[in-house]
Amino acid sequence: MILVFGKNGQLAKELAVLEGVTCVGREVADLSNPDACSTLIRALTPAAVINAAAYTAVDKAEDEEELATLINGTAPGAMAAVCAELAIPFIHVSTDYVFAGTGEAAWAPADPVAPQNAYGRSKLAGEVAVQKAAGAFAILRTSWVVSAHGNNFVKTMLRLGNERKKLRIVSDQIGAPTSARAIAVACLTIVDALIARTNKSGVYHFQSTPYTSWADFARMIFAEAGLSCEVEDIQSSLYPTPATRPLNSRLDCTTLKNIFGISRPDWHADVRDILKDLEVYP
Repeated sequence: MILVFGKNGQLAKELAVLEGVTCVGREVADLSNPDACSTLIRALTPAAVINAAAYTAVDKAEDEEELATLINGTAPGAMAAVCAELAIPFIHVSTDYVFAGTGEAAWAPADPVAPQNAYGRSKLAGEVAVQKAAGAFAILRTSWVVSAHGNNFVKTMLRLGNERKKLRIVSDQIGAPTSARAIAVACLTIVDALIARTNKSGVYHFQSTPYTSWADFARMIFAEAGLSCEVEDIQSSLYPTPATRPLNSRLDCTTLKNIFGISRPDWHADVRDILKDLEVYP
């Protein structure tokens, strides 16, 4: 059995439908209580653990950094420590927000980290704690997660595209939408390798291809959904938010391909699948 922390999030929803996976929500183990997470792992002794739960309110984290760090930093560290003790592989999902978000080159796993907001700092704290536990682990950084579940850019654009004739969307933030379904499958591939004692612990990147902007992503959604909403490109400086967003969210996924054979999926195809799940197509 693979134990997944998280039940209602986008990734957890996709993991839940895969064979051999048991997802638990905060009613069973709340990440704001790291000891409860450790206790559950000891009680169940699963074959592997995936942490798909997180504090993800990026702007709110600016005012709640202590809570964000408890959930995103202390809790995964506690999970990883118990997993290391019991020789259980541990997968932790992280984010491109641990980087400075500058330049145009794709970030490699070994590049220097320099988070620019509270959320990024809290996720980096989790990465450091997981590595410190020194068990069999994989930290999987990803970006712009989308699915047919929960709140995400695809669903927001569908709603706003039906309500408005024109939207102003930032065009200077470059990255790639990555489907939660693809991330879930990648997690299980990594789990299988770590269970086999392949000594492939490390930090990896997983992101779809090709790189794009939020504005062009929105255009694709509107085109596929048959919405006539016009997109006006704007700079991030014209859309200020409490938390600084990275302009460069490009991730270099070469190591993941070389070590696990996991290729970058085309996000256009994955978004079309999401739209099918949402019954957008006639």
